[in-house]
Parts: sequence; structure tokens; C-alpha cells
Amino acid sequence: MQKPLLNGPQDELETTNSETEAGVIVRPYRATDRAGLEALWSSVFPDDPPSNAPALMIDNKLRTQDELLLVANHGAELVAAIIAGYDGVRGWLYHLAVLPAWRRRGIATELVRHAETKLLSLGCPKVNLQVRATNARVIAFYESLGYLVEERVSMGRRLT
Repeated sequence: MQKPLLNGPQDELETTNSETEAGVIVRPYRATDRAGLEALWSSVFPDDPPSNAPALMIDNKLRTQDELLLVANHGAELVAAIIAGYDGVRGWLYHLAVLPAWRRRGIATELVRHAETKLLSLGCPKVNLQVRATNARVIAFYESLGYLVEERVSMGRRLT
């Protein structure tokens, strides 16, 4: 089901919401989602380092491609979210989270597909993501969506 968005300038880039079979609406983040998103990520990722503090992640994402911060609501409750990004070479998915009581209803799949559609509309040819090697359940989820484990070494360096 498609419904129009009428909530401000951020929504001008997104003309439709999508409703999942679970009755959850997937749409771009709005400022009124902040407390719910911070609570979601704090709950689902309790061991994240300080550099991934929910408030910091939201602030950083709102500075770049804010239309790629997506949330899923059931009524007034924020039940899931995902961050996507596109650097001109490939897209990335980050911090997919679904409240435990809402899992296994297709919400994560809908968020990933919605993010992929938005990335494709930007000309993105390929999407990457990172999963901890020990997280077999999440790896299996992404494999069920067609993602493959690629033999790469993930490297990083903190700049701050």
C-alpha cells in the first residue's frame, strides 16, 4: 500500500511510504522519531562502542543523505530502522535493527528492500554491508535476501 508523505522538506525526496504485511509503515526518518530511534538502537545494540552512540549516529547521518535514514512505525511506535549510504561507487547498509517483539514479520526485509530501491534510484550498482563474523543468524538473514559472503579483509581507522 502506498501513502503520500506530507511532513516537510526532508520528505520532498520521498513521495511514498510503504506498508508491510505486518501493518508497519516504512518511511524516512523525521525529527519526531529521535527518541524512539535512540531507544531502539540502545536496546538492540547495547554493546556498541561510544562512537556508535545513537544520538551521534543520528546527528552524523542527518548531515549526509538524510533521506537514507529509514524507520518503520506501527502506529506511533518506532519498531525498526536502517541506515543506507551511497558514496558514488557502492552503497552501504548499516545498523538494521528491529525490536525483538516485532521480529520475524518481514519488517527487516522490507527495510532492506526499501533502502536498496532508494540506492538504486541514486545510480548505485552494488550494496555492501558488514556483519560480525560470529553473528551467524544475521549472516543467514542477509544470505536469504541474496547477499553473499565476499572474501575481503575489512579494515578501518578512526579519524576522531
